[in-house]
Amino acid sequence: MARLYSIKLPQGSNVRLNDDGEENIILNPNFDDGLNNWTARGGCKLLLHDSMGDGKILPLNGGKYFASATERAQNWNGMQQEITGRVQRKLAYEVTAFVRVFNSTAAAAAAPAAATASAEVRATLYVQAANGREQYIGIAKSQATDTDWVQLQGKFLLNGDASKVVIFFEGPPATTDILLNSLVVKHAPKTPPSSPPDFSNVVYGVNIIQNSNLGDGPDGLNGWFALGPCKLAVANSGAPRVLPPMARDSIGTREPLSGRYIHVTNRTQTWMGPAQTITDKLQVHVTYQVSAWVRVGGSQRKGPENINVALGVDSQWVNGGQVEAKDERWYEIGGSFRIETPPASRVMVYVQGASAGVDLMLAGLQIFPVDRKARFRHLKKLTDQVRKRDVVLKFSGVDSGSPLRPFVKVRQIKNSFPFGACVMRTNIDNEDFVAFLVDNFNWAVFGNELKWYWTEPQQGSFNYADADELLALCKSNGIDVRGHCIFWEVESALQSWVRSLNATDLSAVVQNRLSGLLARYKDQFLHYDVNNEMLHGSFFQDRLGKDIRSTMFKGASQLDPAATLFVNDYNVEGSADIRATPETYIEQILGLQDQGAPVGGIGLQGHVSTPVGPVICSALDKLGILGLPIWFTEVDVSAANEFVRADDLEATLRESFAHPAVEGIVLWGFWELFMSRDNAHLVEAEGELNEAGRRYLSLKQEWLSHAHGRVDDGGEFRFRGFHGSYTVEVITLTKKITQTFTVEKGDSPVEVNVSL
Repeated sequence: MARLYSIKLPQGSNVRLNDDGEENIILNPNFDDGLNNWTARGGCKLLLHDSMGDGKILPLNGGKYFASATERAQNWNGMQQEITGRVQRKLAYEVTAFVRVFNSTAAAAAAPAAATASAEVRATLYVQAANGREQYIGIAKSQATDTDWVQLQGKFLLNGDASKVVIFFEGPPATTDILLNSLVVKHAPKTPPSSPPDFSNVVYGVNIIQNSNLGDGPDGLNGWFALGPCKLAVANSGAPRVLPPMARDSIGTREPLSGRYIHVTNRTQTWMGPAQTITDKLQVHVTYQVSAWVRVGGSQRKGPENINVALGVDSQWVNGGQVEAKDERWYEIGGSFRIETPPASRVMVYVQGASAGVDLMLAGLQIFPVDRKARFRHLKKLTDQVRKRDVVLKFSGVDSGSPLRPFVKVRQIKNSFPFGACVMRTNIDNEDFVAFLVDNFNWAVFGNELKWYWTEPQQGSFNYADADELLALCKSNGIDVRGHCIFWEVESALQSWVRSLNATDLSAVVQNRLSGLLARYKDQFLHYDVNNEMLHGSFFQDRLGKDIRSTMFKGASQLDPAATLFVNDYNVEGSADIRATPETYIEQILGLQDQGAPVGGIGLQGHVSTPVGPVICSALDKLGILGLPIWFTEVDVSAANEFVRADDLEATLRESFAHPAVEGIVLWGFWELFMSRDNAHLVEAEGELNEAGRRYLSLKQEWLSHAHGRVDDGGEFRFRGFHGSYTVEVITLTKKITQTFTVEKGDSPVEVNVSL
């Protein structure tokens, strides 16, 4: 539904219209009226300039003035303007500013180490609610320089009513001046809807690599060239003769490979290897799967080697897949990529990554467009097997001699499979956000509010109010909640006071965190991510020893025995991170279990890019051997084109829902401006569904079962339906009866007795 808004302005204000006619809510935005309406944040000073730096710094676009924040003692010092009363809740605002940095002679002389020619400048919003709650919202950031003005651009939205709103600029180190030329804050224009990509000319499943089997040319290398001064040669036998499994699952063929491979020697740099130019063979928005056999060898190999299929797209590097070769066997490498805009020059694919001096071998490289529709048809069949159960409705009181049997209408009210979403405290001030959450999800996870840095930002100073409010909202709406997270193993995610502790004190606060959090919320969170991202961090283990991780699990289990305790990490499902392969995750989980850790579930975060079904399925198959429930805990997909985003989301959700080891899916948000990744939202900032949101709701409807017909001669009505809750309506000549029932997971048919 279209929405119309009018922005009310203070009477007599000097708010300006921009070139497009939109109203700028900033007063004195170009400093034509000096520094009126502007103040200094912190102990810095504001100065007005018509030029600086011996006339080298001038206002932009023929303007008269700009301002500087100087004598800054803290990185949060800068210029600010209060905009209370000029912004409305649930409206999206677009912010555009031009900034730069400057080091005055006096400041640089006083602190030469702090002098900088480049620094990050941030636009930030300070919001104070009517109840005194404070919030800081990051709007935009950019790397500013002392040589030119740079544009700072972003958006923000207020979910709730505010008693005070201030926009300010911050970021550079102390003594570095912030310069501001102009600031525009206006109601954000609606983003034009994307156009669906044209895939009509895509030939799915066909390899775009020339001479993949290495039989063309006098040396077998037609189409190939060496990247760098390494040497390529074709070996006529010794490579696998079957397609790598992930490629075979996508293409659906078992055509054998030739057994030939490229042997790369004289590699003096890690990036050297075999390459091809594929510029003219690629189409924008098409998802390409990458698959090959790779191997390392030679006298220089000392240990495991990282091998990567890389793409050079103009000046950018794109990861097409990665594997760690631990010995001299052949390894399958798989991945995917996509280009969103036509390349300006060329696209080159090359295989690289092994250490200098190590020989590299490549066989059967496949790069081909993925036929998602064909994959979806396959997944629908799997879904029917995994997520449905036969149901027999048995009717008593049916007249077997009557020629007209009762008419039965079965309708599923709710699918019991867990579909969840991330929610943050500020979101719940927006009733539209809450309505979408309650209507479309049955699980939730808190974005920040249960994390240690949020609940205890300073040692001994606790904040549980935000988590309490979120938990109360979820409980009142029948939404189950995951506890994310008790600890976070990545050092950069920890408070400075935690990082500064010695081992003895750190051990004590770890125990305090465990006992304080889990005693407070006992039986409230059905899951806990105990120590987040242990494949990518080792802060606690490095300082407290190998046993600390299992100690955390055992302590959590003792304090809240009913909670299922998860490991949780990212990139495991994508084949693009050698730190986070299914094999390394399995090794970690088995190691924890060997130490007595009660690991009860496997969390795959699901921050995926260009998802390919067989790649995800391969990871799930491998992890499934552990027999633990697998949850996708933080799913988001990112693509600027909302139709491509919808396709990515559907690929991820269908793959997850069709796999028997997956027992829940949680999205890492759904509302624009309140997600960690750009272009990942399902709902626009002001509440309109985009194509990704429509696709999600369509899938939710597809995964509800309905059936109708007449009772058979035996007094039964049979159908196969998704797990969840149902109503059955029975219509006879004299009456109508309604009854509810539930279909749980199981193999044998569910029998439901209905009395007439």
